[in-house]
This record gives sequence, structure tokens and C-alpha cells, in this order.
Amino acid sequence: MSETVRIGTRGSKLALWQAHYIAELLHKGGLKTEIVTMETKGDKILDTPFAEIGTKGLFTEELEEKLNAGEIDIAVHSAKDMQSELGEGLEIISYTKREEANDVVVSFDKKFSLSEANEVLVGTSSTRRRAILKHYYPHVKVTEARGNLQTRMRKMEEGKFQAMLLAYAGVHRMNYNEYIVAKLPLDVFTPAVGQGSIAIESSSSVKREKREFIRKLTNDVETEFCLRAERAFLRKLQGGCSIPVFALARLEKEKLVIDGGIISLDGKEMIRENLSRKKEEAEQLGIQLADKIFSMGGDRILREINNLK
Repeated sequence: MSETVRIGTRGSKLALWQAHYIAELLHKGGLKTEIVTMETKGDKILDTPFAEIGTKGLFTEELEEKLNAGEIDIAVHSAKDMQSELGEGLEIISYTKREEANDVVVSFDKKFSLSEANEVLVGTSSTRRRAILKHYYPHVKVTEARGNLQTRMRKMEEGKFQAMLLAYAGVHRMNYNEYIVAKLPLDVFTPAVGQGSIAIESSSSVKREKREFIRKLTNDVETEFCLRAERAFLRKLQGGCSIPVFALARLEKEKLVIDGGIISLDGKEMIRENLSRKKEEAEQLGIQLADKIFSMGGDRILREINNLK
């Protein structure tokens, strides 16, 4: 295939790393690429918490407009930034192999510990991480930390907060591993849906053969099974960045296992469940988990959160 693949991406260093990573996978398959950068609403509004902005398409809307206009062939996203429902004619055609999905504590103080952090501020832009911190570490003070990773690291260096909670994948890809003081356990800080994987979105207007070839070169089958289940769970809950839901699926031979739930904004109430089904029933598993969480009181927590918006 001689056509050039136009790759749409945000302009942050991490987003560009992801775009170039996808470009390299395509180059190995003999495809030429062109990277097209743009700003999204999430990049422009940095002084407002996610919960107050309204997060539908916060980091994807402008990229999807370019897809719909035929100006790019694919858009590259952090899978955790993808809204639960896509617009008509748009689809996620592949997921890259998942990086470690853990949250991590990052600090310039090598001795920093959440369990001993009585008089310090921890920065995070995630409602999920904020709520889980309140649940397990109610003594820790939390403050908003928006911006790209380099901006947030600079804010921490300036003393705006003493530590941050971040996704391991982004920290690792930006070579900040030396500042990781703790890798948080997955059964405590269960990650956001899709955390650690890169999602490739395309439009049905792109030639099917081209989309299928891009998928062949970039998709990781095991990760796809897991994210299909996680995203079905998110879609059923109608969750987004402003809703503190979490889910992580894994393959155990031919069985797909998912652990997920929801937590109240004040961290006082957490509902979680663990279910499994055949891997071919990934979407059904995600929906089943959502229904179970609803039946355990998750619907009430979701209503309370939505009523605060």
C-alpha cells in the first residue's frame, strides 16, 4: 500500500511520543506516515477541574472533527481519554499492547510516602484517584494538577505540591522513572478504563483495506479483549473523566476476568466486583459487571454524582 497515513494527535510531548510510536509500527509494515498536530479543549482549559468542564470529548473532539472532515486517516489517543461512546461513522480500529496499568506516586522527595504524608499536598487531575485517595488515605490533602506532564512536573518543582499520582505508562514513556517513589497496587488503585494502552480511531470514510492494514500492524489481540470488556462497562455506566469509575480486565487462558467498580466523590463508599466469562464474550462481561455494580448501589452513587454537576 503506497498511500500515506495521516496521523492526528495532540501536540504534547507524550501525545507525540504515542503518535511516533504508531508511525514506527506502520513504517515497519511499509507504510508512509504524516503526523498532524492540533490542540484540544482539554489542552486549552487548564485552570478548571475535569468535573466542572464536562468531559465528553475533552481530549478527542477536535481530532474527531478532522477525522470526519477526511483531513486525517487515524487519530491516536491514550485509550483512557476516549469517551465511552463515539460519534456516528467513527470507530476504534486497534489497541496497542498495554503498558503496566498501575498508578504511581511521583515525587522529588525519595522518602515520600502516602501513609506518612500528613501535612503535604498531593496533586492529581483525576476524580478517580482523588476519591480513592480519600478512601484509603483520608489524612492526605489533595489539590488539582492540570496540564501536560512536563507542566505538572514543573509545578511540583515550584512547590505547588509535594507529590503527584500519575499513570505509570506516561511517566515511563517520558523517562521520569527515577521520580517514582511508589507503584500502587492494582487491587487498591484500580486504574481508569484503558489505562496503559494507545487507541487508534478512524472513520468509516477511510478505505476499508487501509483501516484493516493499519489494524493488522498495530493491534494487540489480548489487550483488545480486555479493553472491549472495560469500555462496555464504562459505556453502560455512562462514565467519563468526571465519574470515579475504574476497571481492569485480564486474560487467564481462555477466560476474561474483570475487576471494577465506582466510588463516591468523598471516598466514603466504594462498590466493586470481580467477574469472569469466556474471552469471546468481552462486551457481555463488561455489561454484566455494570449491572452488578448498579444492583449493589452503584446507581445511587452515580445519581448523587450527576446531581452535583
